[in-house]
Amino acid sequence: MEYSELLDYKPYELTREQKKELLTKRLTGLTGFHMLNCGPYKNMMDSIGMTAERLERVTSYEELPFLPVRLFKELELVSVPKENVFKTMTSSGTTGQRVSKIFLDRETASYQQKTMVKIVSDFLGSTRMPMLILDCPSVVKNRLMFSARGAGILGFSIFGADRTYALTDDMTLDISGVKNFLERHNGQRVLLFGFTFMVWQHFYKELLRLEREKGERLDFSNAVLIHGGGWKKLINEAVSPEEFHERLQDVCGLRNVHDYYGMVEQTGCIYMECECGHLHASIYSDVVIRNPNDFTLCAIGEKGILETVSAIPESYPGHLLLTEDEGVLLGEDDCPCGRKGKYFRILGRLENAEIRGCSDTYAADFK
Repeated sequence: MEYSELLDYKPYELTREQKKELLTKRLTGLTGFHMLNCGPYKNMMDSIGMTAERLERVTSYEELPFLPVRLFKELELVSVPKENVFKTMTSSGTTGQRVSKIFLDRETASYQQKTMVKIVSDFLGSTRMPMLILDCPSVVKNRLMFSARGAGILGFSIFGADRTYALTDDMTLDISGVKNFLERHNGQRVLLFGFTFMVWQHFYKELLRLEREKGERLDFSNAVLIHGGGWKKLINEAVSPEEFHERLQDVCGLRNVHDYYGMVEQTGCIYMECECGHLHASIYSDVVIRNPNDFTLCAIGEKGILETVSAIPESYPGHLLLTEDEGVLLGEDDCPCGRKGKYFRILGRLENAEIRGCSDTYAADFK
């Protein structure tokens, strides 16, 4: 099954059985493709007895073998000729951490962008909005800094016009620049994008200081914020998602806030938070919650290890990955927001797992 066939569908229109049939066909095909084209992957499949004949008997993608996401820090896994690789993505990492390397050919990269556009447009609409990036310009200009953080900014930038950076390269809020941005787009709906800890540390706290010390209040009541990258640092500081929302609304009137979950190993297939506060799996990807003792499937409401599946990866075997995050499935096809598919919650990192989200890795190094 070609991935382009999946892109003919809207991201949240298929029911459980419809989605299961399409994903099983696509992911089984990808498993066979990577077995033929990636030597290390084939060796791993051989070691567990996964053969072409056994693949033909698979009835659900939940039966397919997954790789631990940390493996991409240890091995260079690629399923296309090296001359076809035009971009190598790296994961976020704290100082001294080994990072994942993800090898992209042009077709896989194109699928990633098209998929992200379809998912995010379901929440924002198709019209580009003036965009304030709650980060600094050097994160995409300096190639040494360019990793999942830079990729996230560039990925979401396609939804913005008049893209403006809110922070200077020393990570201080450019108050005059932000005021000029708001003046240019007075009365318009605007898009804010940033990573969770940076939004809190460099945007919220500075707006709060501005209000308390100078009596100035910036109005973002007509804005929508998309943020991601992990909650570890804020949870440690006793800042819950609910408080995060409330404080932003109090300091600048910002009410429309969407978290998202994603990883560089499966770029494009992000999980957006809906109006009800639930993370959603689109038809291009899915989540499976597995029991940490035997990796069997967890029931709705039962916490376990999060496996993410993506129908995109053709240039590397990253289509079925066991993460180091704990999650819980909340339901399927019945979220009050009206979107079909599974919806879930991330509970946090597994004990002793490395810090890896853009927000959390920045926070770990933040002084």
